[in-house]
Amino acid sequence: MGMEPIALTRFSHGGGCGCKIAPGLLAEILARAPQGLVPPELLVGTETSDDAAVYRLNDTQALVATTDFFTPIVDDPFDFGRIAATNALSDIYAMGGTPIMALALVGMPIDKLPPEVIGRVLEGGASICREAGIPIAGGHSIDVLEPIYGLVGLGLVHPDRVRRNSAAEAGDVLVLGKPLGVGILSAALKKGLLDAAGYAEMIRHTTQLNRVGTALAGLDGLHAMTDVTGFGLAGHLLEICRGSGLAADVSLSALPLIESAVPFARQGIVTGASGRNWAGYGGQIAWPEAAADWQRALVSDPQTSGGLLVSCSPNSAPAVLDAFRKAGFMQAAAVGAMRAVAPGNAPSVSFAA
Repeated sequence: MGMEPIALTRFSHGGGCGCKIAPGLLAEILARAPQGLVPPELLVGTETSDDAAVYRLNDTQALVATTDFFTPIVDDPFDFGRIAATNALSDIYAMGGTPIMALALVGMPIDKLPPEVIGRVLEGGASICREAGIPIAGGHSIDVLEPIYGLVGLGLVHPDRVRRNSAAEAGDVLVLGKPLGVGILSAALKKGLLDAAGYAEMIRHTTQLNRVGTALAGLDGLHAMTDVTGFGLAGHLLEICRGSGLAADVSLSALPLIESAVPFARQGIVTGASGRNWAGYGGQIAWPEAAADWQRALVSDPQTSGGLLVSCSPNSAPAVLDAFRKAGFMQAAAVGAMRAVAPGNAPSVSFAA
């Protein structure tokens, strides 16, 4: 007699990048964290909430180091492992780097999940690492109340090709690599409303490696890059604005959206993290009166394994879009632009209907 399928999401209070600490609370926590040693070789640290740390090894190599893990966003253990691994490696690509190896981070309720289910999570993560061309060279596991899986990711990048989230320039074009709506699909899945086609669309986007970031880092005129994850498009774009001392204008009509997520958004099926995100940074967002609530939910929607967000010169935008599309990101689109901040004003993001 076969084992009954186990729904992993019933063990988690919030799935995927939606379980990140809300941005307002995180800022308060980090403000209390003591500042440690900052050697000159540390090219990127915690100063601008960038995607990974970067440490110069020599004149031609810098080490990119990151970690990311979360609770299940889907019920299937193999898919959970794939999504978590894709999401973790994205931070390396967002810095312009190439992954070289990973370490697995595993926390499982051993008394509730059989070894074969836990093994499938690990197999899913390993399959993505094989696709990225890297080994899982070790890791650490603990017995916890909720399933947790992710990776420590290590990569290499030339020091001159590091792409920060803090180097955007006024006049830059903003290009988004993946469509928005993953969090909304996860909310629909938890409510039992997501059909097989919608689930397949969700898996396709969340397991697509952002390896195009390595090639993008070599393009002239690409100034800043990050990946859109738990704080949503608005939150991660606001980080670019703060780090660069600029403002951003975004066209809602230009945003690429996951087609199956739109009807759920219109029905108000969203994650709790979307509201927490907006509560944390909505005061720095200019929102048009003509825009709908469902559109606001999409720009604050936590994107698990979301797309790369690029700030580049207008002249380089066609090459950036071409690189995305050649790498299989067919919905990549120019969505807005960066501009100077008026004297006395703070960095902000403005959306237009």
